[in-house]
Amino acid sequence: MNQFKEAIELFDQMVGLDICPDNIALVSALSACAQLGELEKGKTIHNFIEQKGIKKDAFLSTGLVDLYAKCGCIETAMEIFESSHEKALFTWNAMLTGLAMHGHCQLLLDYFSRMVKNRVQPDGVTFLAVLVGCSHAGLIDEARLLFEVMEGTYGVPRELKHYGCMADLLGRAGLIREAMKMIEDMPMGGDLFVWGGLLGGCRIHGDVEIAEKAAERVMEISPKDGGVYSILANIYANAKRWDDLGKIRRLRDCMRVKKNAGCSLIRLDGVIHEFVAGDSLHPRTEEIYLALNGIGQHQLEAL
Repeated sequence: MNQFKEAIELFDQMVGLDICPDNIALVSALSACAQLGELEKGKTIHNFIEQKGIKKDAFLSTGLVDLYAKCGCIETAMEIFESSHEKALFTWNAMLTGLAMHGHCQLLLDYFSRMVKNRVQPDGVTFLAVLVGCSHAGLIDEARLLFEVMEGTYGVPRELKHYGCMADLLGRAGLIREAMKMIEDMPMGGDLFVWGGLLGGCRIHGDVEIAEKAAERVMEISPKDGGVYSILANIYANAKRWDDLGKIRRLRDCMRVKKNAGCSLIRLDGVIHEFVAGDSLHPRTEEIYLALNGIGQHQLEAL
């Protein structure tokens, strides 16, 4: 699972052996490219499809839409979507998800309206994409309405991921009490993302009381999650509650919490390199630093 690089390498081996990949292999390779952000490789596969005259069924069209949408090429994704003769639910979802990821909220709502008018029955993925888009754009009323009608009007049950998205949206907007009430009224217990979304809102708006309740829940679910201790410490520091700040730091040290290092990817000479924050062991560290800071070789020589 999640062996995206290996999937692309295997696809290249197939082509190198003159084994013509079927649509399942093509979709799998496109999906791997989308997950890794390998846009150029995805374009190569797209060109292969065009050159071979391979018929684009709903699955292959969806793979292409997903690739370009996730990589930020929204206009190309839209062109492929519109030209697709077969638009299944998952094709619509791929387009909606890409629009949500890149903050095109008005387009997202327009496509959702078209989807409903075309009598395509939405599912949980559909509503998650639309709610995420509303969250990014701060469209509280629109999100509330969609969240309210998704079960009664569309027959789509609310899942933890939908509650988590709403907790994040309401928390960011400063509607901490409303978010807390929603969580308390949930038919199931909140998970890490639900309580984490609320905690994030408390950090933004400095609500210490509810932050402590949310943090307690997060610690119960994932006691060694370093993020919750850092967020709570930040909230205490902003509130000048130095005694509580000391306590949470001691608790963090006692639990031997480790902070997960951030991981980034960068392309150099057509090759994707992966490194973590503060990494100085990568053999091309200097080139990565220069590339990230937009410094070319001619600029380096002038320094």
